[in-house]
Amino acid sequence: MSTAKASAEDVARLASLARVTVPEADLARFATEFDSILAYVGKLDELTLPESGRVQSEVRNVLREDTEPYASGTWTEKIVAQFPEKSGDSLSVKQIISHD
Repeated sequence: MSTAKASAEDVARLASLARVTVPEADLARFATEFDSILAYVGKLDELTLPESGRVQSEVRNVLREDTEPYASGTWTEKIVAQFPEKSGDSLSVKQIISHD
């Protein structure tokens, strides 16, 4: 575990990178809080995990095979017939995105 201490300058630099305004009076307090957070997270380095306890799940494809079950255009006429606005085989929809 690292014994490096966060400084007020470190907090100011992090605040700048995060585009967060931190009052000058709070920099030292946040540095202390960062130290305690990093010390707590550093406890993960002390964990000893068993190597043999890992379970690998079997990955399998539960979807249909990637084939063409229908001939191209099988449903086109039925879909176009039910659409309110169309131009030939093209369907017309209300514009919802503008480039203004």
